[in-house]
Amino acid sequence: MILVDSSVWIDYFNGNDNPQTDFLDQVLGVEPAGLGDLMLAEVLQGFRSDKDYRTAKQLLLELPVCEIVGEERAIKAAENFRALRKKGTTIRKTTDALIATFCIQQNYPLLFTDKDFQPFVDHLGLRSALTNN
Repeated sequence: MILVDSSVWIDYFNGNDNPQTDFLDQVLGVEPAGLGDLMLAEVLQGFRSDKDYRTAKQLLLELPVCEIVGEERAIKAAENFRALRKKGTTIRKTTDALIATFCIQQNYPLLFTDKDFQPFVDHLGLRSALTNN
């Protein structure tokens, strides 16, 4: 399964064309794609209109939604964050460290546009959906 980050879903729902949204268009309904509970919250909280919120919620809940956080994963995400900081890269959002750690542990490629995921690819074994398929 490919996990799709909120950065891509937001571009997708806003009609922004980029390699990631094009890839998402190609894989939806063809390959298993899903999202995490944190991504679901990030995407849904951005809708201003109740109608758009309901439509997006219905569409997203048709996909597998993975539970990202637990005690062990929280600790591992903190360790990954610290490892990257020691290499000179500080990740801006805790949610990105949690999502990346989940994908690394589950061996799921991640489709993302958020640059904070690249250090996880470069140093910690996160698989990018664009380079792995």
